[in-house]
Amino acid sequence: MPRNSTGQIIAIVIASLLIIALGALLSMYFGKRAKSSADWLAAPESLPLGVVVITQFATAVGGGVLIAHVGIAYASGWSVFAYEGCVLLGFLGLALIARWLREQKFTTVPDIVSKLFGTSKAVTGVAGIAALIVPFGWLATQFVAFAKLFGELTGIHANILIVAIMVGSLIFVLPGGLTSVVWTDFIFGIFKIAMSLFVAGYAIYLAGGWGGITSKVPDGLWQPSGITAAGGEQIWLWVAAIVPGTLTNQLYYQRVFATKKVSDARRGLVLSGLTILVGGLYAGCIGLAVRAMNPGLGNPEDAAGWLITRLPATLLVIYGAFLVATIISTTGAALQSVVANIIRDLHQNVFGRTRGDRETVSLSRMFTVVVALLAAALAIVFPSALDWLVASYAYSAATLAAPIFVGYLLRKRFALRPVAALGSMLAGIAGCALAQFADTTVPYAVYGIAASVVALLVLLVPGLHRKPGVGSGPESGPGTDAGPDAANSLSTVEK
Repeated sequence: MPRNSTGQIIAIVIASLLIIALGALLSMYFGKRAKSSADWLAAPESLPLGVVVITQFATAVGGGVLIAHVGIAYASGWSVFAYEGCVLLGFLGLALIARWLREQKFTTVPDIVSKLFGTSKAVTGVAGIAALIVPFGWLATQFVAFAKLFGELTGIHANILIVAIMVGSLIFVLPGGLTSVVWTDFIFGIFKIAMSLFVAGYAIYLAGGWGGITSKVPDGLWQPSGITAAGGEQIWLWVAAIVPGTLTNQLYYQRVFATKKVSDARRGLVLSGLTILVGGLYAGCIGLAVRAMNPGLGNPEDAAGWLITRLPATLLVIYGAFLVATIISTTGAALQSVVANIIRDLHQNVFGRTRGDRETVSLSRMFTVVVALLAAALAIVFPSALDWLVASYAYSAATLAAPIFVGYLLRKRFALRPVAALGSMLAGIAGCALAQFADTTVPYAVYGIAASVVALLVLLVPGLHRKPGVGSGPESGPGTDAGPDAANSLSTVEK
């Protein structure tokens, strides 16, 4: 049980409710900009560069940074930057195709696969499921992270906290979908950056300053060489797991799709990747500070919770608000992304259910509530069994990485057909499953991606030929770079 007094707990709860109320007001205000179902699902061509950068940061820096990344820093010092560097590499990889992504005016990740390989319900269905499992996993784990940390602050039962954060997430999403989510994320993201730097500095102060840390923490953790303290094998495992997961995470793609200017698409990703390093600085400073003050923690992931109990009353209240802002900005983004896949890819493109604009928004809101309830239920029933989140990253990357990136590279040289995409995605799933059951040392996502690439290249052989007229003008067949009005462009929803 926490040491906080009843007065402190009440103050923390009030501050948190004020943050949620502010988020609700911002969401309703910015939600008025959502004039159509397209605005709700994708916020097309509406985000300035600064908003793209900050909202990417707000989305990426959630419960994982607050708990797991601080644990990495506690155990392995500046190696946390090796982890964050993997996320940065993923952002830089996305930047390579960002301009093309923005020019095509996509809504979801399966739109990319359909653009490259041609429209197919089977392809869209498999890609849609693969794209939604990661944000859904994020949603459930953020609920768990909030319950764990806020429970340390207040002593409130975890189930109550999960329901509370679920309601807060709905408040962020329901008014305007992605339009309201990104703008509230922008405001909260600025607050998160400021608070991250402040709390990191205060943790160092509690540890007796930087000198106090260096005198008590092993040199190999706090010196610049500490970036490799986790060991080469662990770092390569991070590279193999995190980079592909970032490259196929729809949450990041959606911000690219929504940039106001085509020229901002690549620039926004590069700058967003650099802001992720703020999360590494936060986690690194806190992890090292707690290591200096309490080197005997049995579980490194308890470091953040231990620090909370040492904060003074005023900072404790502010930290509670920071915690709510951090978690809710990520959960809102994840919730909206899942619903976009369900409506756009499964309901409309696979099952062929088209509705008017107003009906589509109403249906999106209904699915938002259903998805939030399901994620909360899973978080309550499985509060510590989160290995399935790791699996969701692996299977999503194994399913989508090859069709998107290899397909993009080969789009002008080969006739890309739906059968190649479907075979590649199914091979990725099979390769992932076999490697998982074999309990391989290398992350099983790597085997899945390799199988997906091989299958894609093999299935290209029957149609192997340079496409006629490549380089001589736009075409409209599958896999070309024709504009959004091309023959194979998805037209179920007006873009």
